[in-house]
Amino acid sequence: MKTFEEKWTAWLDDQLTGKELEDFEASLPDKEAAEAEKRDATKLGALLKQELGAQPFSNEEFFNHQLRERIARENAQDRHGARSTWWTVPRLVWTGAVSLALFMICAVVVMREKTPSERSEYLTQILNMRVDPVVSPNATISVFETKGDRVTVIWTEGLQSLPSDYAAK
Repeated sequence: MKTFEEKWTAWLDDQLTGKELEDFEASLPDKEAAEAEKRDATKLGALLKQELGAQPFSNEEFFNHQLRERIARENAQDRHGARSTWWTVPRLVWTGAVSLALFMICAVVVMREKTPSERSEYLTQILNMRVDPVVSPNATISVFETKGDRVTVIWTEGLQSLPSDYAAK
């Protein structure tokens, strides 16, 4: 079903016929005013065709005209940045630099916050444990500590199993 605007345009162009023409003209509130507007539109169309008539192009001119129009459209798109992306190289560099700076700040804050000045309770508990000679008679435990690097290595040899109360809490 056509909208009123489509019917109006078809009526102005004399494209409505039969029942459709009768129904449309019956739906007009002021037929005389509509007829006057139709005459004015017809006069305007004739005047525009007379004064602004399109110049006929030869095949060669038409082809050149199409090429020039296409080049102009593509240049306009390039100037307006239609093909550029948000992640340009300078933005990537700045984003990377800011990310590294934030990481370094967080790392420094975390490292200053956690300065172990004494042994942890887990290390103290492990150092105070002894291996039961009945369960593992040939077991030896050696503890190596480096204060500067804050590393402790516990080396066990010959241990067959750990007692249940030896598990870390």
